[in-house]
Amino acid sequence: MTKPRSATFMFAMAALTFCFAAVRADAAETYGELLGWGPTDKIVIFHSDDAGMSHSMNEGAMRGLTEGLVSSVSIMMPCPWVPEIVDFSRANPDYDFGLHLTLTSEWDIYRWGPVAGKPAVPGLVDAEGCLWDNVPLVVANATPDEIEAEIRAQIDRAETMGLTIGHMDSHMGTLFASIPFFRRYMKVGIEKQIPILVAGGHLTYARAENGDAVDLLGALAKSIWRAGLPVIDDLHTATYGWRDPAEKKENLIHFLRTMKPGITEVIIHCAVPNDVMPKITSSVNTRDADFRAMIDADVKRVVAEEGIILTNWKELMVRRKAAGDIASDVPIGGDSGSE
Repeated sequence: MTKPRSATFMFAMAALTFCFAAVRADAAETYGELLGWGPTDKIVIFHSDDAGMSHSMNEGAMRGLTEGLVSSVSIMMPCPWVPEIVDFSRANPDYDFGLHLTLTSEWDIYRWGPVAGKPAVPGLVDAEGCLWDNVPLVVANATPDEIEAEIRAQIDRAETMGLTIGHMDSHMGTLFASIPFFRRYMKVGIEKQIPILVAGGHLTYARAENGDAVDLLGALAKSIWRAGLPVIDDLHTATYGWRDPAEKKENLIHFLRTMKPGITEVIIHCAVPNDVMPKITSSVNTRDADFRAMIDADVKRVVAEEGIILTNWKELMVRRKAAGDIASDVPIGGDSGSE
């Protein structure tokens, strides 16, 4: 049996509102423009999450990069199939591999614990010694110090294995569920100059999917930009709910035809199913459909017809450095829930 994700996933989607801060250095410009693209350019990151979770997820990510439209991948460092995807990353250094910072272990019979170890982060583990199986339990039990310790442990494991970390984001949105957690995520990203997921432009899809709450934490997003890290204009998170391959393809084509200028990340979960995958997760269909959409000839054709530019976080970071005006003393704030 696999654990239903509806409750925790919806919590995470609400929690993700913390990263959609509606701020720009100039209201007349998109972040795409601030990073050197033109005012009408439409730039997309097709971002495949959950690499390292299983061989199926790794194969979806690898083939999505080499055969399809996937331009960025993030890796779950506590998971058992990490060596395979890290080995692929070392052999393919031009691709963008980031850390899908993992603070939950949501499936029933396929689970993992913290990289830092239970003694170092006791508030992050359940009675089995695994990470909590949903976001509210992490918020209720973990401290900001434990969150930071586990973030640093996952970075350390990645660097020890030889992974070049192109960016960081958050599995199930856990780091966006608490302002103190977000500040620690932000602190480490700025300190190590690793891009972190944050959107703050026109937010068309972010608002449609999450409401006006996307305007929270504007000051922190502005600080992230001032500290030298890139910010994107919009974040599209709805694909997880599109389980039918035909629906997935149709909806993605509609998105590509109608998207606004600026940089939009589309979060997907590419997998190539095998006999084991259904024993891990009930989301096999939507993950398979993501992979199929990324290699679909019609979707590729629309990308070309619309003149859409594919990018990744590595390129965004290069462009952010080139844009200049980087402050060295950006305040991050403390661990209270207020600004």
